[in-house]
Amino acid sequence: MSAIIEPSFRESVDIMFDRAVSMVDLPPGLKETIKVCNATYTVRFGVRLRGDVHTFTGYRAVHSEHMEPVKGGIRYASSVNQDEVEALAALMTYKCALVDAPFGGSKGGLCINPRDYDEHELEQITRRFAYELIKRDLINPSQNVPAPDMGTGEREMAWIADQYSRMNTTDINSKACVTGKPINAGGIAGRVEATGRGVQYALREFFREPKDVARANLSGSLENKKIIVQGLGNVGYHAAKFLQQEDGSCITGVIERDGAIFNNGGLDIEAVREWISENEGVAGFPDAEFIKEGAKLLEAECDILIPAAMEGVINIHNAANVRAPLIIEAANGPITAGADEILRGKNCVIIPDMYANAGGVTVSYFEWVKNLSHIRFGRMERREQEARNELVISELEDLSKSVGSQWSLTDSFREKYIKGAGELELVRSGLDDTMRGAFQSMRALWHENEKVSDLRLAAYLVAIEKVAASYKSKGL
Repeated sequence: MSAIIEPSFRESVDIMFDRAVSMVDLPPGLKETIKVCNATYTVRFGVRLRGDVHTFTGYRAVHSEHMEPVKGGIRYASSVNQDEVEALAALMTYKCALVDAPFGGSKGGLCINPRDYDEHELEQITRRFAYELIKRDLINPSQNVPAPDMGTGEREMAWIADQYSRMNTTDINSKACVTGKPINAGGIAGRVEATGRGVQYALREFFREPKDVARANLSGSLENKKIIVQGLGNVGYHAAKFLQQEDGSCITGVIERDGAIFNNGGLDIEAVREWISENEGVAGFPDAEFIKEGAKLLEAECDILIPAAMEGVINIHNAANVRAPLIIEAANGPITAGADEILRGKNCVIIPDMYANAGGVTVSYFEWVKNLSHIRFGRMERREQEARNELVISELEDLSKSVGSQWSLTDSFREKYIKGAGELELVRSGLDDTMRGAFQSMRALWHENEKVSDLRLAAYLVAIEKVAASYKSKGL
């Protein structure tokens, strides 16, 4: 008997696309145009480190230019390869379309383990990689705008932005060449937390509709729901933190590189995060059971499973053992196409990556707009808004006194009502609105079209229709 072959990440994306596009009435040629990756650039460059020249290989894939600029992160990992980058670029096209971010899809990667280099060496490598991309217009505010991804963050984006500015000294919009920058380098409040915050908003929207909750064989709200998080990096940490602190969810398990920890009564996420930063793993964390084979915790009983690290962690070999009735894909491609079919057969509800982790690109869009407008959100209107709110409160209090009423506002309410929205509040508001709107477009298909059996299919259908409309408007 021949062994079952697991589709690659690239193949999984294509399988899921084909499943959806077969339901859309489009000419075959247009279907293929939407599916294929337009271009992939491979760059190889040398950097002198520790007395020797080291050669590095990087990629930048442009999946679709139905809208420009194209958008997508740059990841640093030893596993980076062309197929992975092209699959991620395709997901970016569909993700941007789903959440109405006016970008095409792109993705980049550098085949490197960042842990092998110190900060100065990483800066040299990053600047040279950026130079190779910039001179080919693969980093440009109006053509291709990267962002952080696995293995990169604010620091790397600041280096890239500075490198672009050095090479384009008269470009007034140079800060918009990349997003995910530190605040002092043109970044935006709320960008670091954005993807994890988006996961929280996605779950909140799911739990607003009792029909959705019932389809996952759950009930009630997010309060006290038992959650297991795989990967406590930037995305997993912020999602777990907000769900625990603001929604009352119970984080029972955390899976990391060196294993997993479990406590059915709940883990203090801040304490776990601090422990990992000090000990480079979860082993030894007090008041929790340590599981050396961390992946086994993916199969543990819980209400919600949040895979927030690598692709393919739930596959044909373990999908049948996964017991979570609701999975939200905080990472890109954590469930393979084969596993997706198995889980759907078990009536497991999956909130797909294309939607679930779109918080990052949504807030990146806000940052790009901020950089192009050259003004901080809220700067023009915040104090005017506070003055108007103060006027309303004063009028109500004067009216109360004139009629002899004992009615009064609490100091806490007065302060909250008067306070105008700053950049962080506006970013969170815009992200919440985006995540709600995108989910509602998926929900409409999921509930109203009997052929749409799951949210992933609904997400692809919404995205494909939007990308197709964009291409048609260009005359294709």
